[in-house]
Amino acid sequence: MLKINQVKCQIPHGDREMRKAICKKLGCKDEDILTIQILRRSLDARKKPQLFFLYTLICELKNENKILAKNQKNQDVALYTDAPYVFPAPKAPKQKVVVIGMGPAGLFCGLELAKAGYKPLVLERGAAVEERQADVDQFWSSGKLNTESNIQFGEGGAGTFSDGKLNTLVKDVSGRNRYVLQTFVEYGAPEEILYDHKPHLGTDLLQGIVKRMREDILQHGGEVRFHAKVTKFGIQDGKIHSVFVGDEEIPADAVVLAIGHSARDTFQVLCQAGISMEAKPFAVGYRVIHPQQFINQSQYGTSVVKELGAAAYKVTAKSESGRGVYSFCMCPGGYVVNASSEEGRLAVNGMSYHGRNSQSANSAIIVAVNPEDFQIPEAKEYPEALKGIAFQRKMEEAAFAAAKGKIPIQKYGDFRKEIAKHGMIKEFDETNSMEAFTPDLKGLYQEADLSPVLPLELQQSFISGMEDINRKIKGFASREVWLCGVESRTSSPIRIPREESGFANIEGLYPCGEGAGYAGGITSAAMDGVKIAQIIAEKDA
Repeated sequence: MLKINQVKCQIPHGDREMRKAICKKLGCKDEDILTIQILRRSLDARKKPQLFFLYTLICELKNENKILAKNQKNQDVALYTDAPYVFPAPKAPKQKVVVIGMGPAGLFCGLELAKAGYKPLVLERGAAVEERQADVDQFWSSGKLNTESNIQFGEGGAGTFSDGKLNTLVKDVSGRNRYVLQTFVEYGAPEEILYDHKPHLGTDLLQGIVKRMREDILQHGGEVRFHAKVTKFGIQDGKIHSVFVGDEEIPADAVVLAIGHSARDTFQVLCQAGISMEAKPFAVGYRVIHPQQFINQSQYGTSVVKELGAAAYKVTAKSESGRGVYSFCMCPGGYVVNASSEEGRLAVNGMSYHGRNSQSANSAIIVAVNPEDFQIPEAKEYPEALKGIAFQRKMEEAAFAAAKGKIPIQKYGDFRKEIAKHGMIKEFDETNSMEAFTPDLKGLYQEADLSPVLPLELQQSFISGMEDINRKIKGFASREVWLCGVESRTSSPIRIPREESGFANIEGLYPCGEGAGYAGGITSAAMDGVKIAQIIAEKDA
């Protein structure tokens, strides 16, 4: 079979047009093409509103050697070799493994270990996905928060209530990336996630997928316990030997720490237990909401493209302060959601269903922060490694106060006026206007002043970044655009160093996934879960 890159087809197109493009690329006849498999597909919008798909294809051909020889100078054509990831099968699973957390890292780690015969115990502080959905719906409708079952905590992790993006920037020479995507397909995801450049699932599909994965863990002899928050770690002579759920001690030879980025109380327990941790940079900002048709027009050159659905964007900007400003977790056809997990503190996130069919587009426009920013008076009593949590909490408390517990929202023009009162903001460019529109949110919300939520320097950097983006996407910083805050949970504020063995500074304790600082999304977290499962299995090989 041959791998063929850069096969270009105008949208819309069918099989006939694809075969014609292959023949043009290879210099062959239609009857030479036996089978076609899509390996990768991306959008080419450089000539919008003319839009094209760029494909990487695997083709089985008649006279393959002859066609390959004909294309020996064509860099887009080569023999296809496949080296799929294979999980190492241990000869005799010996270790008692406890996995803490059931987000993508813990879920994939537990699943791989269960399939390998380990009978892992997976502990999740939150609820099963069915119960969790009811808790989240109640919170959105009433404002009554369940601090143990919410957007952050529960089966599937924070990604279950998100857009369900599956693209990652992680360089993957092991093949785990595709292995993770194939696993999602095995449990109910559509096959296009295997080849789309920016695949996504949506919260509605993710819930069924994670439930089926949990059922398979049980089918293979594993155990899953919900409402089981780990409150203590049993450590002797520098080695983990147990974990505690309340007063219950659970023996363990290996403990996988896949707790997610919002398990602040568990970070505190780990710190007190002497686990090496360090503060790490992350980013904070606001969810920015536009009409989806505006984003479609900017990205596609037209407001509706049936074959593509809601358009996405990814932007970076330069702020006058020198801080990085960029978009994060863009949700086409999505909703801004109240993603809080602590009383008296408010955080937001973005979420989409698989159909991405709301009238709004939102993304977080965020400003980079680092451990030097965390040295605030409120962090005085925090250990150095946890000062980023204090920084997050201060902003979340300000966001909660702004609208008395509801999501505070404000038009960009009004927000800018408030920040301009402090000086250092240039005159507003009002040439890029937009009609007023109603934003799509999940959770109670009201208009409020967002100017006290972030430190002033970050507010100014945010505005500077917004208006740099506005030069690339005209109208992006219109006065009618809605801001919602605060986006504070972009990534973990801490990192738990691990050695080549996979251990933290405690033997048998494996930091894993986004909460430990080793991932930045669903796919990379799942890949890290598979990696840690492999390390554990190789010890018994």
